[in-house]
Order: sequence, then C-alpha cells, then structure tokens
Amino acid sequence: MTATTNSPGAECRPMDSPTFAAGKSSFLQELGAELAFIQDTSGQYLSFYWQDAKDYSLTQEQVVRLPLKNSFCPIALEVYLEQIQRVVELKTPQRCIHAFGYQGQSFPFELVISPILQAGSKATTVLVMGHLLPQESVQSAIDSLVPISLDPNQKLLTKIARKIRRTLDLDTIWLETVTSLGKALQVSRCIICSYKPGHPKVKVEAEYCQEPFQSILGRQLELEAESELKQALLSSEPVLVEEVISNNFQQQSVLVVSTSYQDKPNGVISLQQCDRHRQWSEAEIELVRELAQQVSTAIAHATLYKELELAREDAEKASRYKSEFLASTTHELRTPLNGIIGSLKLILDEVVDDPEEQTEFIDVAHKSALHLLEIINDILDIAKIEAGKMSLELDQVKLEGLMDAVDRFTRNQAQQKNLSLNFELPATRDDIIVFGNYQRLLQVLLNLVGNAIKFTHEGGVTISVEVQKTKIKLKEQEFPGVVKVRVADTGIGVSLEQQEKLFQSFSQVDGSSTRK
Repeated sequence: MTATTNSPGAECRPMDSPTFAAGKSSFLQELGAELAFIQDTSGQYLSFYWQDAKDYSLTQEQVVRLPLKNSFCPIALEVYLEQIQRVVELKTPQRCIHAFGYQGQSFPFELVISPILQAGSKATTVLVMGHLLPQESVQSAIDSLVPISLDPNQKLLTKIARKIRRTLDLDTIWLETVTSLGKALQVSRCIICSYKPGHPKVKVEAEYCQEPFQSILGRQLELEAESELKQALLSSEPVLVEEVISNNFQQQSVLVVSTSYQDKPNGVISLQQCDRHRQWSEAEIELVRELAQQVSTAIAHATLYKELELAREDAEKASRYKSEFLASTTHELRTPLNGIIGSLKLILDEVVDDPEEQTEFIDVAHKSALHLLEIINDILDIAKIEAGKMSLELDQVKLEGLMDAVDRFTRNQAQQKNLSLNFELPATRDDIIVFGNYQRLLQVLLNLVGNAIKFTHEGGVTISVEVQKTKIKLKEQEFPGVVKVRVADTGIGVSLEQQEKLFQSFSQVDGSSTRK
C-alpha cells in the first residue's frame, strides 16, 4: 500500500517504511496535541507522537508496527478496541477517556477518536488526539463525558449495524432489524415494510411480535388507512403517536421511521406498543433514526445485489437456450441435407433414367430444401430464443400426409444402405387427424428415423402408429385420444447405462460401432 499527496513532485512511500512513519510523526506534532497517533482497527500504531515520550525513553521504533500489548497500550484494551471499531463503522468522531500503561505507570488521557475517511473506500484507520489529565480530575472528567462505551443504545446500534452489514440477503436484514429493535426497546410489535415509490400499499416483510398480540406478517397495508406510515414516508422524519386513535392492530402507541436511499424511500419501520400508552424518549427516537439510516443502505445494497443476480440468471438462461437450440438445430440440418444430396446424386450418377422418376427425385430435393430453409429461419429468429420459448401454432395435421413426408425424405437414405423402411398405420378408411404443429412433428420424426437409419447397418427400420382412445384436454380443448408413434430398428440399440442420456441436449452413445 502507498500513501500519496497532491503536491507536484510528491514522493510515494510505503506506509510501513521508517521515512513514512517519521513524516507522519512530524505531521502529528504539528497538530498541537500532547498525544497524537494513527491506528488501524486492530489497534496497531501506524504512526505515533507524544510530547513526553523522551522523558520515558519511548521511541517510534518501540511503538510503530509492534504488538500493541508490548508498547504504549490502553489498560482497558478490549473496550478501547471496541470503541475504535464503532468509530470506523459509524464514521463519526467520539470523545472518551482511557488510561495508557507504560513502564508500570498509568497515564489517563482525554481522547478524540476520528475516522480517517478515504474517497471511494470505507474507513480502516483512525486519528487519535488527546491531552493528559491530572489524576485528581479523572473522575470528574469521566462524569462529564459519559463515555460511549457505557451507552447501551450506541452499543446496540453498533451491534445491529454490524450484523446487517455482513449479509446481502434482504430477508436476513429485515428479520435482524425487527428482532433486535423489538427486544431492545421491549415493544409489543416491531415491523418493517418494503415500499416502492408511488405504490398505495406497503408489505410487512418481517415482524417481531409478542404474545398475545396478533401477527400481521405478510399483510399488505393501505397507506391511506395507516396515516402514520404515510406521514413517515413523506416527511423522512420519525413520527410519534403516543395515543393511537384509529386502532387497526391493537397498537396504543407507535414510533415510525422510514428508510431511504439517495432521498428515495425504500421501506418503513414501525414500533408498536399494544399493552399500554408509551412516551418515546429522545434516546429511543435517535436510536431508531440512526438505525434506519444503516438499514436504508443495507436494503439498497441487498436489492441491487438481488437485481444483479436475477440479471445474471436471465443472461445465463438465455445463453443456455441459445446453446440448446443451436445444438439441436445443427443436428437437424443434416436430415434435409441428406435428402437433397442423396436425390441429386442419384440423378447426377445417372442411376435413374426415367424422366418421371428423375422429376420425383428433384421434387424430393426441392421439398428437403424448403424444410432446410424453415430450420435456418428458426436459427435466425434469436428473439424466440431470448424469450425462453418458441410460440408454436397448433392446427389439425393429417397423420397419413405426415408419414408420407417422412417416407419421401428418408427412403433414399435407407436405400443407399440397403435397409428396409416400413410404415405400419392403423387399418382405417377415415383420416387420422392429430392436433399439433406440422413442422415440429415432421422435424421430430425425421430426427428419429434419420438416427435409426444412421446407426443401423443391417435389416431395417419400422415406423408404427397406434391410436389410443384416452380423452385428454389441451389448451381448453378436449380430444378423444392420442397417437403413439414408435420407431424401431435392428441396429445396436442403447445400453441401460446410456439410456439416461437419451433426452439430454445433443448427446449420443459414444463408441466405434456408432462412428462407421
């Protein structure tokens, strides 16, 4: 770490270097205090000046960067370190009295501990200045100062603030706030409500409630009906009602304060006394006011963190949709391409001479090209992917026509491998009509049949259709039954261990037998 100055040509020196400590010592001497030093939150001296140090043979080297207990050390060390921590957290100077021990002697000082604030970062060090007190005046000075270490409200504020700063979870912040305040001030009920500017209601997010009073956790409160909540949100000042007239939830006295970040309210805290009328003291009001400031910032940070997490999840979800979509469609591109290439190759190789038969193969290639174009259009339609879904138009589809299309697109591929390709449809004169999306049904069947042909080297592939008369309801329409389509082949099959991968995105059985 380096210390810098805005002066032209200033030299940067490490904070732990002797020259830096010496420079700081001269600066501290210029402050005019009998005792002045800089410490971090562990109490370690970073620089030190005491005008009487020479009288006790105390040097910089005996103090700076050394364990505090081995040097010029506060006698009540734990209380002193707690006070430093409080000053750093609250970013507010504090006055106190502490005795320091050195060479078996006690030196009582009246101190002012101030946080050293750095732009863009939290305080991590303090500047301490003080003057030595005569032994006979120590007690009177203590009485006049009323040390903060003895103030239970300040200790409570520091404790709660420390807890809520350790988390970015909103529920934890809300619950810790109401529980700590409710217990400390011994109220019947303490609630914290979330608020969105402009909304007519607030929601009770967390509650501390003593028996036998009813819980209102999770309720939506109308601001027009809860005038003290509305007033606190509008004024940004604590609202005291020592005798509640409109008693909605058994409360007899209330103290309400809003939480706000950058002058925008984001919540409201309400302390309610339900068993008696209560006069709120100035200390209690100030405690709630200061805590509300701490909670306001914590809520804002937690809300921002939650929004960032949701944005990250949405981005990851969109990326996953794209990956899954592209993986499946890349696989699907091969089927129409095989139909185009196979049909045209038969014509180019002059395997078919009959003009009528050539026209038939050209027609197959043309329809395969149209199918390929539809797939490419889906790939280019990124808006559907980022929405996380594809809207499908469902309509009546003739099953026989669908199977004819599958036959046209895949028979050439089967013939090239000398495989049989059989279709087994129910024996009926009536058209079998299914409700679905023709393009997607064709796409799925072509994938299934295409894979069956690809991984079958002897025998053939059979596509069978079975009508099951089981009534189902879809999109508020009732249908008399469903159609089950099976694709069976005489290939190597899939082992039990590999079957769990069947419905994973773009996965297949790996092995030499599948790569021929």
